[in-house]
Amino acid sequence: MSKTARELQMEVVTGSRLTAPRVLITDAALADGHSPTVTHGVSLLVEDGLLAGVWTDGGHPDPSGLPGVMEIDGSGATIVPGLVDSHAHLALPGGANWTLRGFDPLESLLAVGEENGELMVRAGIRWARDVGAPRRAIPGPSPSERAVSLVLRERWLERRDRPYVRAAGTWITRTGTAPDGATYAVEHGADLVPAVQRQLDEGADLVKLVLDGPDADTAPFTADEVAAAVRAAHERGAKVAAHATVMSGARVAAEAGVDSIEHGEQLDADVAALMAAHDVALVSTLGVEHSWLSFTDTSTLTRFAKTEVPAITERLEIAAESLRVADRAGVRIAAGSDFGGGSLRANQLAWTVQAMVGAGIAPHAALAAATWRGGELLGLPHAGRLVPGQPAHFSLVHGDPLSDPAALWRVWLTR
Repeated sequence: MSKTARELQMEVVTGSRLTAPRVLITDAALADGHSPTVTHGVSLLVEDGLLAGVWTDGGHPDPSGLPGVMEIDGSGATIVPGLVDSHAHLALPGGANWTLRGFDPLESLLAVGEENGELMVRAGIRWARDVGAPRRAIPGPSPSERAVSLVLRERWLERRDRPYVRAAGTWITRTGTAPDGATYAVEHGADLVPAVQRQLDEGADLVKLVLDGPDADTAPFTADEVAAAVRAAHERGAKVAAHATVMSGARVAAEAGVDSIEHGEQLDADVAALMAAHDVALVSTLGVEHSWLSFTDTSTLTRFAKTEVPAITERLEIAAESLRVADRAGVRIAAGSDFGGGSLRANQLAWTVQAMVGAGIAPHAALAAATWRGGELLGLPHAGRLVPGQPAHFSLVHGDPLSDPAALWRVWLTR
């Protein structure tokens, strides 16, 4: 005897209804990061995990002609494409003591990574760009020392309940910039290219250079030295991300033509113009300073004492102005939480989007930064977009994220 459609539905759904083999969402709104306003009356069909169609004219297929379909009334909710966290640290938990957590043992880092992967997917974050992880001795048939993020990436290759990952190796710094053992430190600029080659040999998808140095007024490497590292990475099909929170490092990064400046908290019009001319993207992590301000109420650490509020607020204001400068210059902007390597947690990318809007970025541009702009940076044209024939990753959120970016926190269903 053949099974009824309802029996088929109950047979396949063990978690979210969105995980059913065939799903039809009707009468939702859509915010895709392209239009400044939501589109109403949108319906969407998923078949076997792929996006089969999107209808934006109020119509949709007749459910009676779709055997076993799980029909979901999307009225009052907004469809948002799967989010892309362009600045993540998968193996680290974040919080006020984030730096110390980088010295935790391998078992703890891997356990935190698994927790983070689950948190991200539940928050609608389906793609992650890891930009630095601690190195550990990895046991196995061929024991080796490499970045823990590479282990997580390999674990998650076939996991539908984990984000897709592009991972850097370990942060490459100038000796004296970070505590011993926290990064892959080199003594001289001439050592950058061999360091890049080693990271790529170990399996990194991209390379992370730290262009903050022991002296805030002087970048730790020259533009020529960084440009040589960029060429070495590009010759092997990899990209280069450059950490720069101060002007000196941002200028070197822009002159050298890295693929992205991470944080970019001190930019002027000249540096922003260089970024635009050399197609250097900015990855904003503006939520970080907001989280620091929250720590002044919840942490006992001296660096987050109430007396530090003016300094944190000033840093936030400078970073917000730098973001506006980059936006006016036409720089491509992606959004990152900086969870793990900074203070946010793995499910808090929405905080950065909110902070960007609060800084004056148009809401649809801020959403684009957390969706398809991040996909561009990853080199994945379908990431952060709803593309028929591609994996169907999206969330239904309560509210309109183009008028209220806090709606991104209010995830109802996600896949």
